[in-house]
Amino acid sequence: MSNFVVQSQSQYDQLYKESIENPEKFWGDFAEQEFAWRKKWDKVLEYDLSKPYIKWFEGAKLNITENCIDRHLATKGNQTAIIFEPNNPNEEALHITYNELAKNVNKTANMLKANGAKKGDRICIYMPMTPELTYAVLACARIGAIHSVVFAGFSAKSLSDRINDATCNVVLTADGGYRGDKITPLKEITDEALQSCDSVEKVIVLNRTNSKIAMEYGRDVWWQDEFAKASDECPAEVMDAEDMLFILYTSGSTGKPKGMVHTCGGYMVYTNYSFRNVFQYEEGDIYWCTADIGWITGHSYIVYGPLSAGATTVMFEGVPSYPDMGRFWQVVEKHKVNIFYTAPTAIRSLATCDISLVNQYDLSSLKTLGTVGEPINQEAWDWYNNHIGKGNCPIVDTWWQTETGGIMITSIAGVTRDIPTYATLPLPGIQPCLMDENGNELSEGEQEGRLCIKYPWPSMARTIYGNHQRFAETYYNTFPGKYFTGDGAKRDSNGNYRITGRVDDIVIVSGHNLGTAEIENAINEHSNVAESAVVGYPHDIKGNSIYAYVTLKNNVGSETINDEIKDLVSKTLGPICKPEKIQITSGLPKTRSGKIMRRILRKVAANEMDNLGDISTLLNPECVEEVIKGRV
Repeated sequence: MSNFVVQSQSQYDQLYKESIENPEKFWGDFAEQEFAWRKKWDKVLEYDLSKPYIKWFEGAKLNITENCIDRHLATKGNQTAIIFEPNNPNEEALHITYNELAKNVNKTANMLKANGAKKGDRICIYMPMTPELTYAVLACARIGAIHSVVFAGFSAKSLSDRINDATCNVVLTADGGYRGDKITPLKEITDEALQSCDSVEKVIVLNRTNSKIAMEYGRDVWWQDEFAKASDECPAEVMDAEDMLFILYTSGSTGKPKGMVHTCGGYMVYTNYSFRNVFQYEEGDIYWCTADIGWITGHSYIVYGPLSAGATTVMFEGVPSYPDMGRFWQVVEKHKVNIFYTAPTAIRSLATCDISLVNQYDLSSLKTLGTVGEPINQEAWDWYNNHIGKGNCPIVDTWWQTETGGIMITSIAGVTRDIPTYATLPLPGIQPCLMDENGNELSEGEQEGRLCIKYPWPSMARTIYGNHQRFAETYYNTFPGKYFTGDGAKRDSNGNYRITGRVDDIVIVSGHNLGTAEIENAINEHSNVAESAVVGYPHDIKGNSIYAYVTLKNNVGSETINDEIKDLVSKTLGPICKPEKIQITSGLPKTRSGKIMRRILRKVAANEMDNLGDISTLLNPECVEEVIKGRV
């Protein structure tokens, strides 16, 4: 076990102290001990956050795939690297060893090269959650091409926007993708997107669903045909630590997506470090992150973090509700999963179902649970703890972002204390702080303010692709010299952090700053509430007032439900936090990663229906119309 993997609270305290007092030595020592480098760095860190300008391990040479694959082959070649669990439970799962992964990634890399891809090119990957998606990501890294994964459910316009922004010359897709009892027509969507994309020269199409599709002569080729022709030997391109590894788009407040750029060396170091520490991964563990590789969670904690650590990682093609709401637990039993990492929105949804869908499965293999995407509310935490962990599994409530590249604030499973609704402590090497509205750091004891990070960490995004000015304005200009997360947080007297929601989700009512996350937590304590979203809307007297969208368990409520919710919030947080308006909905509009689209809900509450933006990328765009019709 590495001495950088925390094993006790006292070791955490010691490592944290060392990482703050001499961060360059801390990260340099870890990077040197744990990875294969072609050439060591000239300097661990060079930065100026006022520009912002950040370089980690400058001058170092490496290829991340040698650290995710090649260095494991001598000792772990026959170990399972990836367990692929298909959408259809009757389809056989695949156990792909590190030896097989190496050959498949090399063949995919040679397939890319044969179709015109080269070092520095941007490759768009718009694929279902099959092993070929992982091969594609790693194959790009192998040859020094920059991957841009787009979630296989986004609209043609969203896809074309991302292809054009990165000027991709190759697109990898599939005829279709299974998602529960539906097939997403990926090639059809790709064809529509490419009508407005001039940079694309080749489209490589995986046959996954045997859907009838059109193939454009000279541009489109079949994956299986090209793969069969390719050699399974491909030397890794030597990369600089600061070369681009990938671009991943995240939603912007303006509606235009931001292409976050992550680089090879620092991202590798931090995803490995955070994966091993947070989840306390041990040799032989089966680890399952239920995210899609189309999101940063999938990049960092399905692919790069686990594989660089020589772990066994589960890839799940399906959805938690197909063929029924017991699917997650069936997979846990089937593969004897030890570490399970999912989103609070999934937990809340599963908690509304009959408990027999959990109890029919053996979950005794589980030893660590995790959540990601948003803070988990108390009721969902209790259900997760009692029914899935059986009171025996630590729950890591991880706070991080696309921009941070890796987990930043969290408990460490079974080592540091987990506190329901708190992300808790920063990992060693991470220096958070709270700022007031005037730019002053709130340094003493219990505080509430805007969450910033005041010192660089290896996996931080380096820029927004093609728009460094927007990068500076969005993240570094608000509090000069610090990375501004956009989140608000509270810190208790022991240094534990609780994320209170986006700062733009702070509602100022009669001069009081109210965090919407806290009000939602209070509403969600009602025994009949499955989920809620709280926003502010203009009020003639108070300036703003509170509008609550509430989804009930089994969509069943009572005539007095609104009054009951108002009374509960009033008793829990005080009368000023009580919602003025409550709208009962059958569901809330969400992104594909499960985040509630509060931007849309704010506009509806304020009766501003003229600019809701592109809703086709949502998980459930039909919800928007229901919310508009039901506005109170």
